[in-house]
Amino acid sequence: MPFGYASPEQIMRDKADYARKGIARGRSVVVLQYEDGILFVAPNPSRALHKISEIYDKIGFAAVGRYNEFEELRLGGIRYADINGYTYDRSDVTGRGLANLYASNLGRIFTESIKSLEVEVVVAEVGDTPDGDAIYRLTFDGSVFDEHGFTVMGGQAEAVSGRLKERYREAMPLADALEVALVALTEPGGERPPVAQLEVAVLDRNREHRKFQRLTGARLERILPAAPPPTPAATTEPDDAPTGPPTGPDGDIDDGSSPL
Repeated sequence: MPFGYASPEQIMRDKADYARKGIARGRSVVVLQYEDGILFVAPNPSRALHKISEIYDKIGFAAVGRYNEFEELRLGGIRYADINGYTYDRSDVTGRGLANLYASNLGRIFTESIKSLEVEVVVAEVGDTPDGDAIYRLTFDGSVFDEHGFTVMGGQAEAVSGRLKERYREAMPLADALEVALVALTEPGGERPPVAQLEVAVLDRNREHRKFQRLTGARLERILPAAPPPTPAATTEPDDAPTGPPTGPDGDIDDGSSPL
């Protein structure tokens, strides 16, 4: 056997392990349904680099991992949506179509490139009724998971998902859903991220035309106190957010290359 030979199975395993480790270094993102649509919640100290974004009228995007890689996916999704909406009809742009596009691209890169992308992505589409909502989670190798109720990506996803499963219920008001997401994202005994370090957005089915809306600043602060903590162990938010330049997951200055 030639020196340096590796079987295709070993190469794929190595690329998968590499991608999983990179994704796990990012902070977790929670996506869940609430009574009026779909909620996105992510700890994110950077004010410039978004993990949650709008793709089209009813479609939102969330990602975890290496920022420069999932930003390329986001921009490609916007181009796909704009071209198809202009060429055909805006109603022809769907979350399922976008998820299939991402799955094809991620699968091709994982198979053909030396390095796989260190990203995990959620494409969410809000419907006219809760039954019409759709949440698709895509992994680095192009696998697609049709999620129901909620999903978690990145960081300690398994632990966060377990805490979320204990508290989640269908058709929660927005304030309750946000509180449940924050409790799930906070380790037992840990401190909840301050409002200034949270990235929160919704796909609100009651909004006209564009359903995506970011919740920031005073608007977010008004929602948070409305829901009582689900457990006595839940901690309160600090009064003041730390100042200074955006930092990466390990406290370094965030230049966009660190996993988010």
